[in-house]
Amino acid sequence: MQADRRTRLTPHERRAQLIALGVAFLADHPLDELSMEYLSSKAGVSRTLLFHYFDSRKGLHREVVRTARDSMLHATEPSPHLAPLDRLRDTLTRIVAFVREHRGTFYSLVRGVASGDSEVREVIDQARAQQAERVIAVFLEQGAGDSEMLRIALRSWVAFAEEVLVESALGSEMPSAQIVAFLERSAVAVAGAVEGEG
Repeated sequence: MQADRRTRLTPHERRAQLIALGVAFLADHPLDELSMEYLSSKAGVSRTLLFHYFDSRKGLHREVVRTARDSMLHATEPSPHLAPLDRLRDTLTRIVAFVREHRGTFYSLVRGVASGDSEVREVIDQARAQQAERVIAVFLEQGAGDSEMLRIALRSWVAFAEEVLVESALGSEMPSAQIVAFLERSAVAVAGAVEGEG
């Protein structure tokens, strides 16, 4: 039966299936517990096949994290037709919803990837950089001056927001609207502090 199932999938489909199983694993487990043995058993394929697709356990982790990251970024893509602050609020609303719907995945992305693999860390850093650019764009459109300090401050705000999301969206039953409102006010305050420094 398993041999039949293997032949039904193209190599691209099989690889996608294995990555999807890895991402699903993050819902209940930290990334560092995802092993080739678990995945080969779950998918009904040999460990040799996994090494063919991913080269190593670290290679598997990189692809799983990259897919989870892309899913989060897609789900929280800003709506370009909205005014800047409305767009920020809409994006924050969707981020909170994503965090609550994909609790383990989000936690693995922001906390669970204490990986020794620099490429895994780079995947996470890319997500943070993209989220920061989205927020920076909002304030530039609002008329903030583009400066190194603004960019530093709002990149730092992304790390702050991740901590808030872990503590509030994951660690409590705080209403989503309250979390969104707080994150919005804090972003505005950070950008305002930069404007007021001169």
